Amino acid sequence: MDASRAVDRALGAHPDVWENRGRRELIAEVIRRREALVSASGALATWTPSESTGRRPQDTYIVDRPEIHAAVDWRSPYCIPLSPDTFEMILQDALGTLRRKPRLYVAERALGADPGYALVVRTVTDRALTALFADNMFRPVPPGAEASAFADRPFLLLALPYDKLDPGTYEGRLRFDPEKKRAADLAVVMDFALRVGIVYGSAYLGSVKKLMFTVMNFLLPPLGVLPLHGSANVGPGGDTALFLGLSGTGKTSLSADPERILIGDDEHGWSEGGVFNFEWGCYAKMIDLHPDKEPDIYWAVMHDADPLEHGAIVENAMIYPDGRFDFHDRRLTENSRASYPLSFIRNADPGGRAGHPTAVIFLTADANGVLPPIARLEPDQAMLWFLMGYTSKLAGTETGVVEPQSTFSRFFGAPFMPRLPEVYTEMLGAFLDRYRTRAYLVNTGWSGGAYGEGARIDIRLTRRMVRAALSGELEEVDFWEDRRFHLWVPEACPGVPPEILRPEDTWRDKGAYAARADRLAQEFAREFEGAFSGMGISPGVAAQCPGRR
Repeated sequence: MDASRAVDRALGAHPDVWENRGRRELIAEVIRRREALVSASGALATWTPSESTGRRPQDTYIVDRPEIHAAVDWRSPYCIPLSPDTFEMILQDALGTLRRKPRLYVAERALGADPGYALVVRTVTDRALTALFADNMFRPVPPGAEASAFADRPFLLLALPYDKLDPGTYEGRLRFDPEKKRAADLAVVMDFALRVGIVYGSAYLGSVKKLMFTVMNFLLPPLGVLPLHGSANVGPGGDTALFLGLSGTGKTSLSADPERILIGDDEHGWSEGGVFNFEWGCYAKMIDLHPDKEPDIYWAVMHDADPLEHGAIVENAMIYPDGRFDFHDRRLTENSRASYPLSFIRNADPGGRAGHPTAVIFLTADANGVLPPIARLEPDQAMLWFLMGYTSKLAGTETGVVEPQSTFSRFFGAPFMPRLPEVYTEMLGAFLDRYRTRAYLVNTGWSGGAYGEGARIDIRLTRRMVRAALSGELEEVDFWEDRRFHLWVPEACPGVPPEILRPEDTWRDKGAYAARADRLAQEFAREFEGAFSGMGISPGVAAQCPGRR
């Protein structure tokens, strides 16, 4: 079935379709329909059902078609195959449900600031808030997009966030939900071959964003573009920096540096022409947001403006009857978020393009408290840490996670990187070599002990270390080799107390430090053997894995 033609027919027969309406109209419609409330600042506040406070990786599927089968890493727990006939059933259900809605919203936007790689995405939904989110997060279709590598076929995204699938119809086809003792009633589905996506039953706005990110991560590598889960900014001298990391590791906070120009906060491509942002907006974590530590993000959400001019969407944050937010209240979820246009960051470049990076910074929030706050990586080390994507998964980013857990998410975004791992790893190695890009590991997690004993590293100190790396100051100091983790650690860093640079020195119990560090190194070794044995990873890269003999 041609999904685009079916949608066109459905829209043509529908009595009330809002297509590509202006931002003010969408905001007014959100308020009128009470899909969100107006906060004291003018930003919009909304809440989702409990099953929609984070992504649903266990209910996210890739349609398994012959055209794409060999390119997808089906060994990954995040690449869950869906049969074409089940996809057809979900598509028909979505079309039928859309036809019955009193009003539909259509937003035609694009992903990719470089017009040569811009993918036009047409979002069709029954919720004005979802259309506004697409307006915040996806880019206007850029001039020159008619010559894009994807100009032959745009992407179609159907979003029904508050409807549910009939479990009886999908018994044996969708995941069995052990809590409800039946088939799941929601699904997030991507068909790379047909360029169609469906969000059915997940009201978490991030489901829309991350579906399209995954699509770009599949489509771009054959074109010679490395997609990255990271942020980017540019310094006064024109130097570009990339920050790669999972949610909660500090991508948004560190890239929103008042001394540098922000290119984008989460999703980028690196091509022979340089770095380009996929998005038009930011989707920042709000938990414990503080104006002194993250002034740009705070201003983006909390600046006073007429509601029809504001349009920032604050999702699942506590709000009092007088319209004030409490970003420290985590009773509903740790994963409160805000969506706002990149232009709300006062030193952002909405053009979304920059030159080749002078530095790539891998971010990890180590809850074990054993990694240094900053370390230099040689090329093989950089490829290994990129491949492993270690961090501690923070509470709230996914449903069901309430305590930090050590996790390995390859390329710092495993749920969104569907191709075979050697594709992304080899591209990174080639780009680091070709453009002489330096690489660093930055730990934004704990120091002085593990989570619960130590303290989280102050973001102000992290900013100082990052600036030293980007300015070249760190190239002037001596380094020592951490042989357990295969890292080069600086002996000193301007403006940073030297005692925090050596993790062991921050622990009172040195034996406890060694035991914890050895345990983490063995976790690396087990993960590497389980996930990448027989996958063609080069011996030089494999030798950099902690814990391997």
